[in-house]
Amino acid sequence: MTEVRPGAVASASLWERDEEVSTLEAAITALRADSATSGSLLVLSGDAGLGKTALLAEARRIAERNGCSVWSARGGETVTSVPFNVVRHLLQPALVSLLPEEAREYLGDWYDIAGPALGITEPGDRQPDPQGVCDGLVAAVRRLAKRDWPLVLLIDDAHWADQETLRWLAAFAERLDDLSVLVVVARRPGGVSGESARLLDAVAAAALPISTLSALTPVATEGLTRATLGEHADAPFCREVWAVTGGNPYETVELLAKVQDSDLEPGEGSAAELRDLNRSARGRGLVARLEGLGIDATRFAWAAAILGTGISLDLAGQLAGMPDDEAQRCAELLAAARILTTTQSTNGHGPEGDLEFVHPLIATAVYRSIPDALRTAMHGQAAWAVTESGRGAAAASRHLLEVHPDDDPELVEQMREAAREHLAVGAPDAAREHLAVGAPDAARRCLERALQEPPLPEVHALLLYELGCATLLTAPSTTIAHLRAALERPGLEDTVRVDAVFRLSQALLHNNQLDEAVRTVDAEVDRLTPGPARMRLQAVHYMWEGIHAGEERSGHSSGLAELAATCSGRDNSERAVLILRGFDAMTRGENAEEVVELCDRALVNGRLAPGLGWTDTEWGVELLLMLGSAYAYADRLDRAESLFSEALRAYVKAGWSGGHLSLANAYLGLAHRRRGRLADAEHYQRESLRLAERVGRGLPLYWSATCGLIDTLLARGHVQQAAEIAERYGFAPPYPSTIVLPDTRSVRGRLLIALGRTKEGVNELEAAEKAATARGHHNTVLAPWAVDLARALATEDPSRAAALAAEARRQAERFGTDTAIGEALRCAAALETGQRAVRLAAQAVTYLESSPCQYEHAAARIEYGVASRSVTELNKGLTLARTSGADGLVTQAERALAGL
Repeated sequence: MTEVRPGAVASASLWERDEEVSTLEAAITALRADSATSGSLLVLSGDAGLGKTALLAEARRIAERNGCSVWSARGGETVTSVPFNVVRHLLQPALVSLLPEEAREYLGDWYDIAGPALGITEPGDRQPDPQGVCDGLVAAVRRLAKRDWPLVLLIDDAHWADQETLRWLAAFAERLDDLSVLVVVARRPGGVSGESARLLDAVAAAALPISTLSALTPVATEGLTRATLGEHADAPFCREVWAVTGGNPYETVELLAKVQDSDLEPGEGSAAELRDLNRSARGRGLVARLEGLGIDATRFAWAAAILGTGISLDLAGQLAGMPDDEAQRCAELLAAARILTTTQSTNGHGPEGDLEFVHPLIATAVYRSIPDALRTAMHGQAAWAVTESGRGAAAASRHLLEVHPDDDPELVEQMREAAREHLAVGAPDAAREHLAVGAPDAARRCLERALQEPPLPEVHALLLYELGCATLLTAPSTTIAHLRAALERPGLEDTVRVDAVFRLSQALLHNNQLDEAVRTVDAEVDRLTPGPARMRLQAVHYMWEGIHAGEERSGHSSGLAELAATCSGRDNSERAVLILRGFDAMTRGENAEEVVELCDRALVNGRLAPGLGWTDTEWGVELLLMLGSAYAYADRLDRAESLFSEALRAYVKAGWSGGHLSLANAYLGLAHRRRGRLADAEHYQRESLRLAERVGRGLPLYWSATCGLIDTLLARGHVQQAAEIAERYGFAPPYPSTIVLPDTRSVRGRLLIALGRTKEGVNELEAAEKAATARGHHNTVLAPWAVDLARALATEDPSRAAALAAEARRQAERFGTDTAIGEALRCAAALETGQRAVRLAAQAVTYLESSPCQYEHAAARIEYGVASRSVTELNKGLTLARTSGADGLVTQAERALAGL
């Protein structure tokens, strides 16, 4: 137990906290010892009043005594809807000390991504990706932490932190291994649900064993009582203090302060009065004590509780309706009563002179004491005051969220403007520091509130459309309802209406409702007259059908070919149709030169057309992935690699580090895999899988990352690694309803055969055959089930194997690429013996040395060298295999050379 010491009221919450204080001291000592040590995270959990805040204050004292920088912030019950609120306050000491050019230097590429969310720079012209903003904040704190080492971050009342801050904190906690910083988080157990609860659990999982605080024992309460009131406090009085407070440190401190104020004698005869004194220190008793200070002080305290955070004297006075001198008097009165206190700067930085409540329990009690109708009215007044102060609609929106619906068109427009600010779609310069750029959940809340008002009829449809756009990536089913409702109402102009139909079809597709998505698009197509808008939706129809993995819809390819024949590429709608036709022709194994010609016509001077770029949202990422894939499998890997590299650069620059960046890595990995740069391919595909994990399992992008990585590992000869990835990430049926490249069944069949599970592998390849036939897909490179199945059946069923190889060769010659024909000849050679095998292997080498696919060329050289017993060919193949990173082929060639 902490020793008794005079004047211990200020540190009363540290009684019986020796273990926690020791842990803090050890963590700070370790941090101070070496800037290269890993960071650490401590979580203090306990009910209200058990001393979490006091322990954080002690952590600050220890840290500052040891020469550490300390940044701190606190969540607030009334400001949980303010995005990035806590992380902004946390970084304030660093931000205010930096000039703009210094901030840009420290944050580097992340300045334009994290800067708008932190309010230190203007947002760009594109809506930021929430995951990118989160990653930008992680990078910002990491870079600033290295500058300010040794650094301690203190976050109080994390259960009341905004969701955006919790998302940053969870991500930051995962990356402390290579950053020497100490993070101490205090929270109450329970009290939150949904995404916030999940994020808090993730933070706890990354922490050292959590310190769960308990109430003071009777012995500690007795020691604290005597240290505060004097040694003459008798045992019955001390026991009653413990009984009345339940050992809650905060309540004990407040009760003992009341005893001192009342000059109550700390003896058994006065013990009966403790319960009444305790009631006056909390709940209704605290409210009564506040009211005893007078109506002006009460009104000022209410205003402070409404504001919740950043409580400036002038703004609170304005909200309370009193002049500055009266506001100052009330603030002093409330400070003397231990209700409000003045904030202090941190390490010479940050705001000083603002007000805050002495304890969150007081803030909660004061806020809840405001009569309901008056509380609502004061939130409305606060919104007006915040707006008038130049902080913008986003800052005012948290107050407007508390106002009752009242058919107010102005409120609707304010909430729409706030949503745009949250999404970085324009904001006044004066409001920049209060923006929460990259906060779609905050935008959604604003628009949902505007919908309750309700909006005027002429605005209603547009508001529903905006709400549908805000929820598109996070809640497909909600998006569907909003966009359907928007389309049923008048008020959407043609361009917006077409976009609403497109986004509705996207949401339906993501909700696994392909048929409904296509019907929705077709119904709007029938309503439109010929032109770019109509063709855009026609292209969308074929795009959704084109990425569907099920049986081909009747007339899909013929209808698309007919539509493409009318297109010259004069606008983006026609360009989209040409891309879709090129992709469809590639999957069907039609002439590769025609595939490339169609794709080239969709470009402008060899580049993507304006409005059809990777970060443009009019079409979505699927279309451009189809374009790059058509080039990749038509042996135009230069074009494919250029496109996918451009995608990666665009998403990194824009801070889109969620699903889009995962796909860019996956498809750039695919381009490297096709070229035979297997080590590079593996690097990009592993990064894709890491990013996909954050977005969520089961999505098509997750399958693309997993399948591509397994395919590359098999090509490298790393069969066990491929098997481990397949097991860890669930690479097995059921497969997604959208097309995945490379073909999932072909890759899994090859994996099973490589593992010696030949029968299962053959079954998987036969399932791939059925799926490809149902889709009309005959590209033997895109879905190489035929050549793999032929090799697997060579001994068991040679006649079927020969038929499969012959058909694969016919389809390859129809497609016409060197890679397709060379691979078919490799398969045919593997089924033969003697000189016929040698001739076919030589022909395969001839085609594949003209192909851009180095891995396949290496395999063909080695197989030809084995068949012809040629040291020269084996050495050529060995060199190619080493350059490709194909370790399995290297081993094969070396063994063959050793046997000659």
